[in-house]
Amino acid sequence: MSLRVPKAELPAELRENMIKQLGAVPEPVEVVWHSPKVATSNLEFSAKVAEWDAADEGLKSFAHMAVAAQVGCSWCLDVGYFQAQNQNLDLTKASQVPRWRESEVFTPLERDVLEYAEAMTSTPPTVTDELYAGLLDRLGPAAMVELTAYIAFVNMATRNNNANGVASQGFSEACEVPLATRPARSGAASTA
Repeated sequence: MSLRVPKAELPAELRENMIKQLGAVPEPVEVVWHSPKVATSNLEFSAKVAEWDAADEGLKSFAHMAVAAQVGCSWCLDVGYFQAQNQNLDLTKASQVPRWRESEVFTPLERDVLEYAEAMTSTPPTVTDELYAGLLDRLGPAAMVELTAYIAFVNMATRNNNANGVASQGFSEACEVPLATRPARSGAASTA
């Protein structure tokens, strides 16, 4: 996949800050910068989402990667894996998110979160009362509301990247464990 709109020129200070933070400028920011208001709002909301702390960071990271795998956003999987390494998450688990149903590395709670992320991502959503109630019981109301809003936000981000033609940028190349590919029967585009 190639970018469907060329990269826009970012302000020098923003460019420098992103390079300091990530080692490179994220292509989604460069693409969306054609509308600085949209890009700035997205960056500001992303920063606010990162401050949420009711739900476990590992569960949210795995949920993000599950959404990315289902939508086919290779950029999100790429950077998600890079972030998982920086958050000291279990990299074996992170690498298996695209094939979580076949993998035996996840706990029952993690499996339910991954199922929930996919159910929210399906069109139409396929979240069941039982799945929601089971997670609510284990996570509590604040974490459940946060997890739900987080998954909704990453759906917007992954779909935006996918539609704009943003693909893997190589962030995960710094990690030791390669990303697994999503099983072909899923219907989602290959992301590796």
